[in-house]
Amino acid sequence: MMTYKGFIGDVEYDSDAKIFAGSVINSRAVITFQGISVQEIEKEFRASVDDYIAWCKKDGVEPEKPYSGRFNVRLSPTFHQKVAIAAKRANMSLNGFVEKSLQDELSKNQYM
Repeated sequence: MMTYKGFIGDVEYDSDAKIFAGSVINSRAVITFQGISVQEIEKEFRASVDDYIAWCKKDGVEPEKPYSGRFNVRLSPTFHQKVAIAAKRANMSLNGFVEKSLQDELSKNQYM
């Protein structure tokens, strides 16, 4: 993965086309790039992000921030109750409990 101006690019190798193909994975906007070498894919990633930001400016649109720090989670009412009780028993807010649970899962599975 690569980062530039807060955007994260994920790259895969397409063995049929013999190119690296990538996309920005932390934006709802479709931002893609490709190249035939590591140097080219890095250059094209940065160029694609810059193009997206320039396009937004030209159209008078605020570029999407990669993450706001908020997300909604939908749970069944029964599960919501169980999680809220577990948070209360742990002396934590529901938000803090969910955040800690996610952090524990990420570190356990070494996603980041």
